[in-house]
Amino acid sequence: MGLIEDMKRFLESQIDDFLIKNPHLELQVIGEQLAQQETDTMQLIVDLKAQEKLTEQEILNTAQEIKNWYDRVQRATAAGRTDLATPAQERVNALLPQGNQLWGKMKGLKERITQAQELLATIKTRRVEVKAKAATAQAQANRDRVAAQSSTSSWGSANNYTSSRDLADPLEAQFRRWEEDEELENLKRNLGK
Repeated sequence: MGLIEDMKRFLESQIDDFLIKNPHLELQVIGEQLAQQETDTMQLIVDLKAQEKLTEQEILNTAQEIKNWYDRVQRATAAGRTDLATPAQERVNALLPQGNQLWGKMKGLKERITQAQELLATIKTRRVEVKAKAATAQAQANRDRVAAQSSTSSWGSANNYTSSRDLADPLEAQFRRWEEDEELENLKRNLGK
């Protein structure tokens, strides 16, 4: 387990170093995370609204049931049937708390929908900000790359004779590939330790 943990820490530090050297990529990752959060939040809003509709229907059904039982209480009482009126009133009394619970649930769902919509607006704003920063960082990285290439090409023109001779020499090219492959293999072996 120690080797795996060491390898994991090494890779994480390499990724962190890479992202520090390439801030536009880090911003791109953050942008992708925000896009996923935006999608998740939109799905949450859809789910909450579906629950709200179901709860509305349950409230309407419960209200209708209360009304029906209340009408029965009235009819039984008017007919002098206390044997029916009393249990019907008990049914109404049992349904009223159920209606109150559903009403509370509806209120909670409405609050959660409002909070999710506010969160969605915040995520969208943040995403626009990150996108702008990423574009600025990318532009800066491009300017830095062009500047580095300009300095390299001016240095390279001084050594133009050597470079063109090395490129034209197939044996030189083969040796360079072989040396690069050896370096890559050494790196792989060192990472495997």
